[in-house]
Amino acid sequence: MTWNIRTGGRDRGGPDRRELVARVIDRQRPDVLALQELGGLDVAGFARGVGLRPYLARSWLGQPVAVLVRAPWPVLAAAPVRRPFHHAAQRVVVGTDAGPLTVLGTHFDPYSGTRRRVEAGWAAAAVRAGRDRLALLAGDLNTLAPYAEHADRVGRLPPAYRRRHLRRDGRTVETRAVARLLAAGLVDLGASAGPTVPTAHGGAEFADMRLDYLLATPTLATHLTHVEVIRTPDTDHASDHYPLLAEFALTPPTPRNVTGAG
Repeated sequence: MTWNIRTGGRDRGGPDRRELVARVIDRQRPDVLALQELGGLDVAGFARGVGLRPYLARSWLGQPVAVLVRAPWPVLAAAPVRRPFHHAAQRVVVGTDAGPLTVLGTHFDPYSGTRRRVEAGWAAAAVRAGRDRLALLAGDLNTLAPYAEHADRVGRLPPAYRRRHLRRDGRTVETRAVARLLAAGLVDLGASAGPTVPTAHGGAEFADMRLDYLLATPTLATHLTHVEVIRTPDTDHASDHYPLLAEFALTPPTPRNVTGAG
């Protein structure tokens, strides 16, 4: 599951949404969870509360991201991606019965399409998106998909937010970041899942858009059994983004087949 929980689950001068966020996670029980916008959140304490192990990537400019993993899935390796993302990127390798699964949790630049395209190149390199590998890129990419029509919804945005989704000519919708990831061989698992923003909690900068993605290598995509945007009364108010959830026919490896360090 991937989810932008908005400013660590608390709004300045507004409600504390952390209990709602935890309730959603408890109900969905994802084995691997990519979270974005973790500024001000005690990530280690929050992860313990929802029964997950956190792997955190801090940000010099934006907000931290993390990939959280549930036992008994073994973590074979984990480290932040050492590139100057606007926010951050965390790579975790999880053991499965089908081999190591690389998960990259990230959050792309909200302001510049050119920067997002650069970040997409870094992300593609980080998951090493070979056709025969198990790899998943999960996160808020702040980017529209290149195979859908977006002009009407972008046109409904206030001018300051509209510019985020247009190229320099002020007319062409900015989709290059996702296009670059697709060109690297990744498969968009949520292409038909529907918009992930806004929710009832807010989001004046959105207009029924899908900005949150789960992008898999073709081999991992063959294990997919279900994908959906989680829309419930709790997710209506827990963040300005809805979580995106995918289920795969994978199981933890047997102990003798596990290598690496958690």
